[in-house]
Amino acid sequence: MAGPAHTPFGFDTVFDDAGSVAFQPPPRKRAWTPDEVEQIRAAAFAEGERSAVAQAEAQAADALADIASAARAAMSALAGVAHEHRVGSAGLALAAARSIADAALARFPDAPVAAALESLAREVEAQPRLTVRVAAGLEGRVQASLDQTAEAIGFTGQIIARADAQLPPAAFVLDWGDGKAAFDPQAAAERVAAALDAALAAEGLHAEPLIPASEADHG
Repeated sequence: MAGPAHTPFGFDTVFDDAGSVAFQPPPRKRAWTPDEVEQIRAAAFAEGERSAVAQAEAQAADALADIASAARAAMSALAGVAHEHRVGSAGLALAAARSIADAALARFPDAPVAAALESLAREVEAQPRLTVRVAAGLEGRVQASLDQTAEAIGFTGQIIARADAQLPPAAFVLDWGDGKAAFDPQAAAERVAAALDAALAAEGLHAEPLIPASEADHG
């Protein structure tokens, strides 16, 4: 037969060596007034609200950090796309210019040397003779063009055009004894392409935006 149930002793009160009370917990309140209940409810609600706001702020901060990271990645990708677009556009423009220049030089192969003589008018005005080497088959046309240019600029010396089988059409070497000028369409095109490549490489991903900010804002 089971014995009576025992109630465990509580040791909430602590006594010192002299038998005096060293610690005694405050009495537990068993009843609250309606005002006290309302205060407790309001305090609990406020604490819960503060906790919810803090959690929402933390989530918002995390979301903003994710957005900033995604924006940085997107800007890097856009910078790469913009650079590739610039390179492609520059290459297309250069190819178009090269095609136009080739067509112009094929039609007017004497134009470069005539322009050179006009630019060098003061430097060669006292020279008794100019020798010009040009592509084979063009010496007659170049001779006539240079004679006309010499008359226009007042050059009274002798001009002799000679064929050089090693020179391509529109190329020339102009020699006046004290100096020399030369032009090679292929070499000139290669220098332009090299300068463009160097400029694009130096610009890299740090160029100005393809669309100005003011236009993008109003677009």
